[in-house]
Amino acid sequence: MDAGWNPWHGCHKFSAGCQNCYVYRIDLGHGRDPSQVSKNALFDLPVRRGRNGDYKIPPGSTVYTCFSSDFLLEDADGWRPDAWRMMKERDDLRFLFITKRIHRLADCLPADWGEGYENVHICCTMENQEAADKRLPILMDAPVRHKGIVCEPLLGPIDLNGMLGPWAEQLIAGGESGNGARVCDYDWVLSLAAQCYQAGVAFSFKQTGARFKKDGRLYRVPRREQHRQAKKAGIDSEPKGDSCGDFIPAQLTF
Repeated sequence: MDAGWNPWHGCHKFSAGCQNCYVYRIDLGHGRDPSQVSKNALFDLPVRRGRNGDYKIPPGSTVYTCFSSDFLLEDADGWRPDAWRMMKERDDLRFLFITKRIHRLADCLPADWGEGYENVHICCTMENQEAADKRLPILMDAPVRHKGIVCEPLLGPIDLNGMLGPWAEQLIAGGESGNGARVCDYDWVLSLAAQCYQAGVAFSFKQTGARFKKDGRLYRVPRREQHRQAKKAGIDSEPKGDSCGDFIPAQLTF
């Protein structure tokens, strides 16, 4: 079972990938200032119980954490210790959060973190080469038991410089959605897929985005088709060891 937990809401744009942030788009559409960070009423959701005494989030669930903000946001420094405490208490849940601020992780960890809580998965966003150059080395060396890379929205070609390996459990790539979406080129996606395949790292092409370029032609992809077309490419892969030989993509047609 999957669950969502947003202990706080609101964020500050940080890098190129934030330009068309969906949280900003939704909040502004409702007349709300998305840069105002506030603690949510359901802050303690992981430890809340129903009338029967059972946890509202049942054991075994994957909890997608802080998807309306950034878990390592400076504004949340006063609230984060309690969030860590709940994540440790609910070691029967799998918590996953995505951050652009991996450089802050060392200063945000609880005292008993050690090499990481077994039930906490941390993914770092790398939307272009500049972001990858800055964030990949930090993520690779971070004391985290379960690490992933998210190249979404993918805004340019990314060379991971041979740094991929068993330390990364998965890389997810995808284009950008929305009316102002920037172009995602299929060649960039294929390059990441090949790098993951060679390194034995799981790869997932999540979505094409709204503006998708393939073989020099630009396609406008309706939102309802973006995930389906990505899966249709047939380039997702699971880890099969340190090296997987040659990467041979399927044909993607529109």
